[in-house]
Formats: sequence, C-alpha cells, structure tokens
Amino acid sequence: MTITLTDAACRALGTADPAAKAEAAHAMARDWRAGGMDVGDTAPPDRPARPARPELRPPREMPKRGRGMSMAGRIALLHALAHIELNAIDLACDLIARFTAEDLPRGFYDDWVTVANEEATHFGFLSARLGALGAAYGDLPAHDGLWEAAEATRADLPARIAVVPLVLEARGLDVTPPIIAGLTRAGDANSAAVLERIYADEIGHVAAGRRWFDWLCDRAGTEPAATWQSLVRTHFRGALKPPFNTEARERAGLPAAFYDALAAEKR
Repeated sequence: MTITLTDAACRALGTADPAAKAEAAHAMARDWRAGGMDVGDTAPPDRPARPARPELRPPREMPKRGRGMSMAGRIALLHALAHIELNAIDLACDLIARFTAEDLPRGFYDDWVTVANEEATHFGFLSARLGALGAAYGDLPAHDGLWEAAEATRADLPARIAVVPLVLEARGLDVTPPIIAGLTRAGDANSAAVLERIYADEIGHVAAGRRWFDWLCDRAGTEPAATWQSLVRTHFRGALKPPFNTEARERAGLPAAFYDALAAEKR
C-alpha cells in the first residue's frame, strides 16, 4: 500500500513514545523529499498520542520554575523546552493533515514538513542535554496549553497559522536570547549552543507562517495585518506582552506594525 503524506503525519501524531514520534517526523520528511508521495486525505486524531509521563497539568497548576541557572533550574528549563518541541512536532503534523480540503500548493507542505522535521531535531537535542545532566523528558510535570491552541483553531487554517507560528513561535524569538545568555553565564555552553540552533530555525518557522498567512489573505482578498489582529483577538486567550525581539521578528517578516496595536490593547 502506498503511504501518503497525511498517512505519515498521522503516524507521527499517533505515536506516543517521544523518541519514536521524533523519528516518525524524520521519516515523513525523508519520504516526502524523495518524491512521488501524494498528499492524501487521512484525517488526524482529535488529540495526539502522549506518553504516560510527563504528567500533564493545566498551566495554572504548574509549579513555578525558578529563574536561576542551578542544575535543577537548568533541568527544569530544558524539560519545559523539550515539551514545547514535542508539542511542536504534533502541531506541524496536525497542520499538514487537518486542512487538506483547502486546496493548498505543494510548497505549503514542503514548508511544514521541514518545520516538523526541525522540531523533531530540536526535541532530540534537548532530550540529549537532559540526559547529559542526569535527567530525562518525563521526569517533571508539563502543561497542555500548546495543544489548547490547536483545539481552538482546528476548524480555521488562517487562525491556526495566526496563533501558532505568528504568536506562539514568535514569542520564542523574544524569550530565547536571554535564556541563551543565562546559560552562557552559568557555564553551560552545550545547552546554549542547542538553543542557538533552535533560535535560528524558529526564525524560519515564523517566516513560513507569515508567508502562508499572506498567501491565504491574498487568496481571500483580505489585508494581512488587520486579519491577523482579528483572528488573534478571537482565538488566542492570552496577551501579546513586550519586550519584543524586533530584530528577529523583522528577519522573519513580522514587523512591529503588525503586532504593536494588538500588544497595546488591554485584554
């Protein structure tokens, strides 16, 4: 039986073991890039498979993570980042499989297969760093807030792109450089190097989000900034909080004029 791209994306979504999920994303990318694979129309599950650990809690019930760079603090930080990257694999795979009725060009799938593959690489790097520090993914509780964003935008492709790459991943561009600086000051050059790689890739992910958001707006005849602001107001519960990494956001095609007005609103 010939495997389609959406079959492969759903295989990753249906894989609970984190390392196996990452490998499923890598396999999907290898097979897609080899050519000859159809997109298909396999529907994704309502929720991705998850391992028994970590325990998932609502964000408000998560213990506060210390700001220091002690060993325990760095483990908690890397664990939280690994959880984000594992969710990011699923978010990219869900995006690939959920919106096939939208008549999207193959370039759309090229970009999000690349994103899924890179998120899997990021998870592998962070998992390895946890192991080097005597820990493992699953040792600490984690929150389910990222998948809540997927559920809130499951019926609306522009909303999904507006919220996931253009709010959540863009926020990663804001917070990552100070974390890298803290790890460097703490003498953890290896963890800092991992975050440098992730940071560089995430600029590309935000850029892909902006590219396809603009494409969808052009197809619908709508203005991107106003459309994005409306969708974020409707589908994102949180607030856009400065400080913003304007240099990285500009590199990703997300100028301050796009988000400043929304950030200034009381929500």
